[in-house]
Amino acid sequence: MLSWGAAGGRVLRWANGRVPTRGFRASPRARIAMPSWVIDRYGSNDVLRFTREMMFPIIHFPNEVIIKVHAASLNPIDLSMRSGYGATALNMKRDPLKLKVGETEFPLTLGRDVSGVVMECGLGVSYFKPGDEVWAAIPPWKQGTLSEFVVASGNEVSFKPKCLSHTEAAALPYVGLTAWSALNQVGGLNQSNCSGKRILILGASGGVGTFAVQLMKAWDAHVTAVCSHDASTLVKKLGADDVIDYKSGNLEEQLKTLPLFDFILDNVGGSTEKWALDLLKKWSGATYVTLVTPFLINMDRLGVADGMLQTGVTVGSKTLKHLLKGVHYRWAFFMPSGPSLDEIAELVDSGKIQPVIDEVFSFSEVPEAFLKLEGGHARGKTVINIVKKRQNSHR
Repeated sequence: MLSWGAAGGRVLRWANGRVPTRGFRASPRARIAMPSWVIDRYGSNDVLRFTREMMFPIIHFPNEVIIKVHAASLNPIDLSMRSGYGATALNMKRDPLKLKVGETEFPLTLGRDVSGVVMECGLGVSYFKPGDEVWAAIPPWKQGTLSEFVVASGNEVSFKPKCLSHTEAAALPYVGLTAWSALNQVGGLNQSNCSGKRILILGASGGVGTFAVQLMKAWDAHVTAVCSHDASTLVKKLGADDVIDYKSGNLEEQLKTLPLFDFILDNVGGSTEKWALDLLKKWSGATYVTLVTPFLINMDRLGVADGMLQTGVTVGSKTLKHLLKGVHYRWAFFMPSGPSLDEIAELVDSGKIQPVIDEVFSFSEVPEAFLKLEGGHARGKTVINIVKKRQNSHR
């Protein structure tokens, strides 16, 4: 017997070395199709297509669960994936040995966040059972959550915070795990070492930014948040100590008037990287972490091997360059993790983190939700109710 995945209390067992393949049966007659929003090619918003004939998800591995999706939400990565961004790397992840000759990734379902109810469990899943209310962020190489059902690995799933509805919970997993990756797993920040540290968050009013502000305040840091003036009230409400309007003058000069920082989280990228590291305390372990990296672009442009080589050279040279100046330079990415969602759920249920929702759409309004996100300047998340609600307090 082989067992693994004990992190976060999960125990997944694989008996006799056999990998069962079984589907979900809602009745004596197995379901084979479900409603879903899919794309059949990459492009603009007109590639989105609603179908009732999407293949019903199947459990292929003993650690997988099928979730009935009650609510999902959109992230910038959904816009990027709709347009084909990262397709080279994601297709390699989907089929690393190139066994599926002649097959493509289409029809492809977008959407990374899910809050819903477990419907079926693989034979190795003991941590969850049918009927459990859960949430998760599904990795981008898997079929997404803009569907009636979705399959996920048990170690990607966590119990939904008790104090949140499915609509509210769906706003948090992807942005929460992305911020958690940058701040905790890459940046090394945690509840015991943040007190009094000066944290700068560039791009503080989006999904990742609003979560990061709350997490840093929950860990007793001093937070300086950069956003536009019309988002300043929201960001202050979330706990930011100082709020800087990037439109009110030269941002670099405004930030240079403040004391130096221990940590910078950059959700913006671009030219900010050229000067932001000068705002860190030198030779004190201060760290700059950016979520805007050329990793997937390099692979799309240069292919897998050359793209990975170019990415390695870039991050290596930048890390060394800044280390010689007394500061740490890091890249961070979204990482799926049920155990991390367990910790986030505790913070939510204790009232230290709340979802920030900009607008809620129905399942029939997915194209409109994409257009809303594409318009930019969102204040929090764009959420989609998959299961119909009798009333919607957000719209």
